[in-house]
Amino acid sequence: MVVWLDGDLGAGKTTLVRSLLRACGHVGPVKSPTYTLVEIYVISRIYWYHFDFYRFNFPEEFVDAGLGEYFRDDAVCLVEWPEKAADHVPSPDIIVRFHFVENGRTLEFVACSQEGQKCLNVLKSGWPGAAD
Repeated sequence: MVVWLDGDLGAGKTTLVRSLLRACGHVGPVKSPTYTLVEIYVISRIYWYHFDFYRFNFPEEFVDAGLGEYFRDDAVCLVEWPEKAADHVPSPDIIVRFHFVENGRTLEFVACSQEGQKCLNVLKSGWPGAAD
């Protein structure tokens, strides 16, 4: 599963990742991968990779760093600033768009694949008041 996190600086992308990992049972720290490029978490035999490409100057840095190896069938890849690795980072199954409104934020979830739609359907089924 590849999830692109789309939003301005300070929109809450890493905070969402932290909350998601905690909801899945992770109890340790969840750091921003701004300087490390990727933070790795293993929860119930599922690999979770949190990427941040904000510091990329060129999309080819994705290839040079060997990051394509992380995008596997047994992984969930959460990607901040995917446009900085244009044409190299795999296409998303889901895009989460962060929007600033008034004194808060809204999130827009967009399915980009059948797998992404299945995942969103499961999330919606357990989310009270979720709109289609």
